[in-house]
Amino acid sequence: MYYLEIALKLIVSLSILNVWLLRANKSTPYRGGKANSIKEEFAVYGLPGWFVGVIGALKVGLALALIASIWFFVLEMYAALGIAFLMFGAVAMHIKVNDPIIKAFPAALFLLLSLAIYFI
Repeated sequence: MYYLEIALKLIVSLSILNVWLLRANKSTPYRGGKANSIKEEFAVYGLPGWFVGVIGALKVGLALALIASIWFFVLEMYAALGIAFLMFGAVAMHIKVNDPIIKAFPAALFLLLSLAIYFI
């Protein structure tokens, strides 16, 4: 079970870091509406521009904390629940703008994986 938990932590955290640090300005089939970047996506959701920085900092920080929780277990609960909360918000934003369900799939998957990490 220990190795499964490490694998889940790495999958979730590295995926979040990929989206926010490497693919922030790139188009993906999962962006809300017809957005081609994270900033455009937040505009589609009707969120202010400054919110991109806040959510980005939270997601990157929590992803790093999730990696660190491999060695510092005390971080696991906060990182996993924090990511789950943010992913719930992401799913809600996709629903808000009537995106096809496939666009919300990654956020929903990482929400479930984060909860699995917390409850394992």
